Amino acid sequence: MAALSKSIPHSCYEIGHTWHPSCGVSFLQITRGALEESLRIYIPLYLATETLFRMGVARGTITTLKNGEVLLFCITAAMYMFFFRCKDGLKGFSFSALRFIVGKEEIPTHSYSPETAYAKVEQKTEEQEEKARGRNIIALVRKLVDSICKHGPRHRCCKHYEDNCISYCIKGFIRMFSVGYLIQCCLRIPSAFRHLFTQPSRLLSLFYNKENFQLGAFLGSFVSIYKGTSCFLRWVRNLDDELHAIIAGFLAGVSMMFYKSTTISMYLASKLVETLYFKGIEAGKVPYFPHADTVIYSISTAICFQAAVMEVQNLRPSYWKFLLRLTKGRFAVMNRKVLDVFGTGASKHFQDFIPRLDPRYTTVTPELPIEFS
Repeated sequence: MAALSKSIPHSCYEIGHTWHPSCGVSFLQITRGALEESLRIYIPLYLATETLFRMGVARGTITTLKNGEVLLFCITAAMYMFFFRCKDGLKGFSFSALRFIVGKEEIPTHSYSPETAYAKVEQKTEEQEEKARGRNIIALVRKLVDSICKHGPRHRCCKHYEDNCISYCIKGFIRMFSVGYLIQCCLRIPSAFRHLFTQPSRLLSLFYNKENFQLGAFLGSFVSIYKGTSCFLRWVRNLDDELHAIIAGFLAGVSMMFYKSTTISMYLASKLVETLYFKGIEAGKVPYFPHADTVIYSISTAICFQAAVMEVQNLRPSYWKFLLRLTKGRFAVMNRKVLDVFGTGASKHFQDFIPRLDPRYTTVTPELPIEFS
């Protein structure tokens, strides 16, 4: 095995596959570990973009902006909600997800008319009164809440016919706060039950964890701010306009202050770019590139793997852990000290690691040669 270049007079064994001198055997070992961990390496565009951003910050070419992920989410939410309000603006999963979050009342092509809506409300009220005749305080409380919700300020352009504008926002907050709280609880169930017998007290943290309330506050405030702003603009302008969604969506994006996440912001922004690209193709204003997804996937893979070798500190920690599982830890046993000549700080997190190499297969005498008995 010859040296790789003049800058680094070392072979691939001395740098890369330090656990075995054979390139073929090392490849087979990594491939076997990869197949056991996953059938496919998923490197989306947003992960590569985030890695490039971290590289730019480390080199001083990009200046970080305080709460930048929140600002990005505000802009993304504004565009998403605008497309959601437009006819045929969003399709598929994106449309269904936003309809679940903000409700069908915010869709311009809402199928309910005021007459049919009021008819359904009256019919529902009559049925509840019949059922509640033999009941007690619960029925009275429900009747009181319904009367409060229905008798209040509601603009003629608002389509939430069963609620006034105030109760409409409050109900939206309570509903999505509950959804966010339950989602975070479900995500923590496996780890909580893993320590059920060794640390029973950790089971209580499943319900009283700070992140549970943060995600709930994020989703709940997003919906309530969006609905409240939309209702306010309908009152002020005396009409219902798709442009209201841009303002309402941007203001609702501030809710990410409760649950800051670069991952969510970058992912939604990348999906927005994808949506704009396909809309441009449909309108005939953007050319279609065959196999564009394959090219983007290849470029994203190259960027992330470049960071994993040359500057691990700029790679997302969760993805670095994934690569370690994928290669059974062999990504961490590369001889990165010899790569420091390129100035990327390759060995920054591996200062104490020195590989034990077989001197029979090295071009330079190793620091820790394998001793043969």
